[in-house]
Parts: sequence; C-alpha cells; structure tokens
Amino acid sequence: MRAAVWQAWRECIDVTVNVLGLAPLRLLHLEDNPVDHGLLRRALRRAELEAEVTLVETLAAFQQALADPAAFDAVLADYHLAGFSGLDAWAWMRQQGIELPFILVSGAIGEATVADAMVRGVSDYVDKQHLGRLPHVLQRALELHATRRREAEAARALTESRQRLLELTEHLQTSIDRERADIAREIHDDIGGALAAVKLDLAWLQRRLSDAEELAHVASALAMVEQALGASQRIMRNLRPAVLDQGLMAALQWLTRTFAERTGLEVTLHGALRSAALPARVEMAAYRTVQEALTNVLKHAQASRVRVEVSDLEEHLTIEIADDGRGAAPEELRKERSFGLLGLRERAQSVGGWLDIVTAPGQGMTLILSVPLSEAARHAAVEEE
Repeated sequence: MRAAVWQAWRECIDVTVNVLGLAPLRLLHLEDNPVDHGLLRRALRRAELEAEVTLVETLAAFQQALADPAAFDAVLADYHLAGFSGLDAWAWMRQQGIELPFILVSGAIGEATVADAMVRGVSDYVDKQHLGRLPHVLQRALELHATRRREAEAARALTESRQRLLELTEHLQTSIDRERADIAREIHDDIGGALAAVKLDLAWLQRRLSDAEELAHVASALAMVEQALGASQRIMRNLRPAVLDQGLMAALQWLTRTFAERTGLEVTLHGALRSAALPARVEMAAYRTVQEALTNVLKHAQASRVRVEVSDLEEHLTIEIADDGRGAAPEELRKERSFGLLGLRERAQSVGGWLDIVTAPGQGMTLILSVPLSEAARHAAVEEE
C-alpha cells in the first residue's frame, strides 16, 4: 500500500513540475495540417509553456507512437482528419486501455459534437481560432488526470488492503477453529477420561464402605465429579460441537432445542437441506452464525419467539434468524452489537458469503446468511492447497 501511495504522489509531483514549466511536457499532436501544428506550438511558446510536441498525421502513426504510452503526458488531436476523426483515435485509445488526457484542438465542430465527445470521455475541446486557451485547458486536464490517477491508485491500494485483511481474518478464524477442535479433543481424551476414572473409583468405594460419614463424603465427591463431567462436555460442545459430525441440520436442531430449554424462549427451526454434506468450514460458519444470533437475541432483543429458516436451493445456503423483539435503529447497531455483527460478517466472507440485517425499532430483527455453495467449495479447495 505504501508503494502505491508513493507512486501516486510521484505522479502528482511530476504533473506539477510539468505544468510549472520546470520540465518539458511531452505532447502527441494528431494533426494533418502542418500550418495548424505550427500555430499550436507558437501558442504554447507564447504561454511560456515548455513542451516537446510530436506530430503524427495518420491513425497508423498515432497508434505506433502510443506503443509506449508513458512517453507522453497528453494527446492533442484535430477532429477532421483524412479518412478518420479525432474521436476514432480516442476510441482506439480507450479500447487499448491507454489513459492519457485527450484534448480536441479543431475548427468549429458544433455544440452537439463537443457534447458527444465529452460524454465519451474526451478531456476538453479548444477551437483553433482561440488557441490562447490551450495552455489553460491543458493544465486543467493534466491536473484532473493526475487527481483521477491518485484516486484510482488509492482505491486499488484500499481494495488490496481490504483483501489482505479479509485473508488475515480468514486465516485467524481457521486457526481459532482448529485450536478449538484441538482443545475439545484434549478435554475429551485427558480431562474427560480422568474424571470418568475418578467416578468409577468413587463408585467402587461407595459399594464397599459402610460408615455413614464416609459414604456422605463419597456421595459429595461423586456429585462434584458429575458436575465437572457436565461442565467439560458443555465446554467441548461450545469449542467444537461434535453434533456437527451428524450434519448441519442435526446440529441446528440440537442447538435450537437446547437454547429453548435453557432460556424459555420459543425457538422453531424450519426448512431442510438437500445436500447431505456441506464443506466443513461452511457448516461451522452457519452453526456459529445461528449460535451468535441466538445469543444476541437473549442479550439485546427482549424477544419471546425466534424463527430459524434453512435452505440450500439454487446452490445457495441461506439461513434466516428472525425474532419478534424490539429491533434496533442503525445507531444502536453501531453501538451495542457492532463487534458481534462484524464478526459474523467476517465469518460469512471467509466462506465466500455475506450477511444481511433487516431491522427497525419495534419490528424485530432478521439476520440472513447467504453462502454460494460453488464459492464455498472454491474457498475450501484453496484452503486445502
């Protein structure tokens, strides 16, 4: 990004130097009348604008001269030429992707023709009877061109920066999911196994002890072990839901049912998936989106009902989470839910999808996750590479 910004500033400095006369302008003049070419050069000299003007008379010579567009700062072209027009030359430049200020310097061609040229993107027009305007018009065209180049470079740099940020977010999210899976596996294998062994030993003691006080201590220890086992299983499900191994629909059924039981809210799940198996990253993104959306409903929405709709028609996975809560104004979204929603958007983008939010005060909120499955498959293939 620094290189792009520096290049943009260099271009700005170069244009300023040229306009101020500290370095000669390099102009390509498409003109088939040598007299008019001489008058143009004289107008530039009178304005004390130092310029190297290259004359070409035919379209073929014009195209050959622009084989290296960097050799020129701007193009000046007559409108009426032998067998073609200045606009034909401009159309060829556009087709070749050559971006240089292009000024028509011609006799009277009519307001309609001038307007048509401007609509096509020509920089400006100067009547040959008023060549004294040419230096000013040329300076303005060069400055405008430099500004547009800087804006384009800045836009490209911003796009590249956003893409790198998205790739970083995707990498971090993938790393987080893998780390969660590893931690869940360690909890299951190590802590879960150790607690299960302790529970068996305590049960063995309970069957063999007869003292009431000792039995009370064993019963208390068994209760704590049961509680620890339950907590470890809950942590494992939050880190990496094992129920996802049975498919996204089964995982969402379990998630909505347990959420409703825990919170007392009315949560319904509708729809079906035609695809038996989706890319693992898509399933995780969809599951986490619904999980985070339900958490937001509980924290902020003041809702009593939540409806979850699932579909994969037309090669798009679509999940809608709608509540009947208080909704939110745009400024509220920016304040209290911004980071959670931003995280959901980033997660959706990491699998090639997007997240839409529909809400208004007093009208509930609907989150819509959309993932093109072809794009998700491409992301998965890139990740595997």
